[in-house]
Amino acid sequence: MALVVLLRGINVGGHRAFRPKLFARDLGPFDVVNIGAAGTFVVRKPGARGHFRTALRSRLPATTQWVFCEGRALLRLQAMISLDAPPPHPGIIRFVSFLASGARARLVLPHSIPPGPDWFVRVTTVTSRLAVGEYRRHMKSIGYLGQLDELFGTWVTTRSWTTVKPLSPFCS
Repeated sequence: MALVVLLRGINVGGHRAFRPKLFARDLGPFDVVNIGAAGTFVVRKPGARGHFRTALRSRLPATTQWVFCEGRALLRLQAMISLDAPPPHPGIIRFVSFLASGARARLVLPHSIPPGPDWFVRVTTVTSRLAVGEYRRHMKSIGYLGQLDELFGTWVTTRSWTTVKPLSPFCS
């Protein structure tokens, strides 16, 4: 089964610049597919996890963090939630957050940040290592998305549905 790898701490265009297409090519023996420019990859032949981690670590800056997600977990999520459904409003962006480890907190869903009707980030669904939600298209949303690490008790990396949706054909 494929493995989804999401990088965190890499800025594609500026500080700590990173070239995903070249990175995927360097990991050729693992059959890595680059999805977009945000450090999202599908590894179709991950082999032994330890061997793959070593190869990954040797090609990334020391400060880079990553999250692994089993392809089957993403396929299960997509069976539960349609990534094709349009957002309820053009100013709303749907997302999936990938947790480095299982969530340590149980949330009452939906969970809004900040609480109340003037929320900027809202988590609507949580599985063991995936959280689905939506955020308002606003500069303040970035700061509120940063609070998901504390909320779940582990570090989190987030991708929009437009990045997550193309992963599924490679995950089966």
